[in-house]
Amino acid sequence: MLKRKVGPFEVGVIGLGCMNLSHAYGQPPSAEAAAALLLQALDSGVDFFDTAALYGFGANESLLGRVLGPHRQRFVLASKCGMTGVDGKRVIDGRPATIKATCDAALQRLQTEVIDLYYLHRRDFKVPIEDSVGALADLVAAGKIRAIGLSEVSAETLRRAHAVHPVSAVQSEYSLWSREPEIAVLEICREIGAAFVAFSPLARGFLGGELNDPAAQLSPGDLRLAMPRFAPDNYARNRRLLDGYRAIAAEAGCSMAQLALAWVLHRQPHTLVIPGTRSPAHLADNLGAARVSLGSDLIDRLDALINRHTVSGPRYNAATLAEIDTERFPE
Repeated sequence: MLKRKVGPFEVGVIGLGCMNLSHAYGQPPSAEAAAALLLQALDSGVDFFDTAALYGFGANESLLGRVLGPHRQRFVLASKCGMTGVDGKRVIDGRPATIKATCDAALQRLQTEVIDLYYLHRRDFKVPIEDSVGALADLVAAGKIRAIGLSEVSAETLRRAHAVHPVSAVQSEYSLWSREPEIAVLEICREIGAAFVAFSPLARGFLGGELNDPAAQLSPGDLRLAMPRFAPDNYARNRRLLDGYRAIAAEAGCSMAQLALAWVLHRQPHTLVIPGTRSPAHLADNLGAARVSLGSDLIDRLDALINRHTVSGPRYNAATLAEIDTERFPE
C-alpha cells in the first residue's frame, strides 16, 4: 500500500477507524466478530488504527488492547482525549488534569506503554487551546505519547496549537459531501507539515451506495438517524446524486466506496483516510482503493456532482455544530 507520513511515522494511506466496533452505529458486533475484523485488517496490511476514549466509553480502547496488544509493534496506534463519557453522557473537557488522567486510563486499556498519536478530540472552548496542547506536550515529555494531533479544529486554533508544540496530524470529517477542511485547514496542514486524516470519508456509508432507506435499514441508536442529511426529505434528494456517482465509479473501474476513498487520497499528498466498517467484505473492498487512479477529468466531474451546493442538509444539527471549532461555508 502507498505510504504517507504522519509525524515521525510512515503508514499506509488507508487506516481503520475503529469507532463503529463499539459505538455510535447501533448495537455493536459481538466481541468475536470485532476481534476477527481487527485481525483481518492487520493481516491485510493495515498499520494505522484509530480509536478514542469516547468510543464505547473506553470499550473500544479495551477491545484494541485485548486484540491488537500482542501485535503492538506492527502498527501505529492513534487515540483521543478531551471528549469522554461521564455518567453515561458525552462530555468535552480539555483541562490539563483531565487530559493527563484520560491518557493514563487509555494506556491501561490499550495495554501499551505509549500511544503513538494522541489527538485532542474536540477543543474545549472553556480552556485556552494553549493549555490543552501544553498538557499533551507534557505527555510527550513523559514518554506516554509520541506525537500530538487535533480533531475538528479551525485554522486559527491549529496555528495557535502548533506554536506550543508541533502538531503532527489533524483529523476531521472530509468527503465529497463534507468539504469544510478545504476552506483553510488542508492548506495549513500542508504548510506546517501535518498530515490530514479524513474520518467518515464514505460520508457515513452514503457513498457506498447500499443505504437506500435510513429509517428502515439503520438500527435504533444509530447516530445517523439524528443527522439532518439522513432525514427522509434530505436523504431522498441526496440519493438522486448517486446515479451519476455510480456511473463514474463504473467508468473508473472501481466500487463506489473505492471511488470515494480515492477521491480523498487524490486531493493532497498529505491526506490519509480511516474508513470504519464492521463488514469483512467492505474492509477488503476499502483497501482496494489504494490501487485506484483517478484522472483530472473524473475528479472534476465528481466535484461538480457532489459538493456543498448539491448536498441537502447540514452534517450535524445546530447544537452539535456549535460544539465544533471548524470553519463554516457561508449560508
